[in-house]
Amino acid sequence: MATTNQPNTTLYVNNLNDKVNKDELRLQLFALFTTYGKIVDIVASKSQKMRGQAFLIFTDLAGATSALRACEGMVFYDKPMHIDYAKTKSYATLRREDPTFVPPTSANANAQALQNGRSEKRQRDQDAEAGRTAKREKPDDDDDEEMEIDDDDDAVQPEKTSTPAMPTTVPVAVQQPSARLLCTNLPQEVTDDVLSVLFQQYKGFQTTRVAWSPTPNPDGMRVKMAEVSFESSDLATVAKKALDGFSLKKGWSMSVVYI
Repeated sequence: MATTNQPNTTLYVNNLNDKVNKDELRLQLFALFTTYGKIVDIVASKSQKMRGQAFLIFTDLAGATSALRACEGMVFYDKPMHIDYAKTKSYATLRREDPTFVPPTSANANAQALQNGRSEKRQRDQDAEAGRTAKREKPDDDDDEEMEIDDDDDAVQPEKTSTPAMPTTVPVAVQQPSARLLCTNLPQEVTDDVLSVLFQQYKGFQTTRVAWSPTPNPDGMRVKMAEVSFESSDLATVAKKALDGFSLKKGWSMSVVYI
């Protein structure tokens, strides 16, 4: 898909699988896109109007552009992603550029959207061709506004995911390089699919097996762990060096060791 909008640090992604839980979707998008640049925020909503869409906000244009070029059309949860630069800057970007920026209220945003709709209608009356173009783009314009406002109000309940029974012990870490890795301090939202997105970037990846950890983290929170298998210890070492200490979400640094 050829980009039609002005390059900026926010990407608009649609045609996402709307059956995926919102938290899992965010984690997977972060795991995939963070390899191209630092991500400030990922905005996604499961409201009826916003299903299958997300906004990814990068700290710089180079990261956003690299991600767009590399991931446009990539199959993600059995569907090819459609990616373009967002039509307008995200609130997160505007806050970075101007600390005094205050996001509009929902009422103001709705009034603005109504005014925009009236302006587009007048334009269609004046120029039929321009009107058809405006009509095609109008859903995305609305999405830009709705996405920023509706995200925190999303009340959709998380989908239930099956997790293997809790092990009674944590596998013992070894110093000798091995084809098997142990990942600990994983957030509760992590699933095999989420972790696979991270590790499948590395040659020789075979499987992941996520389970509840029998012991809580230092803060007393229930966490998960996972065993990851590679074809050889050399290939596993490449992934370990790259992902040990990787932040799956704010405040959660993943530990990766040999077992």
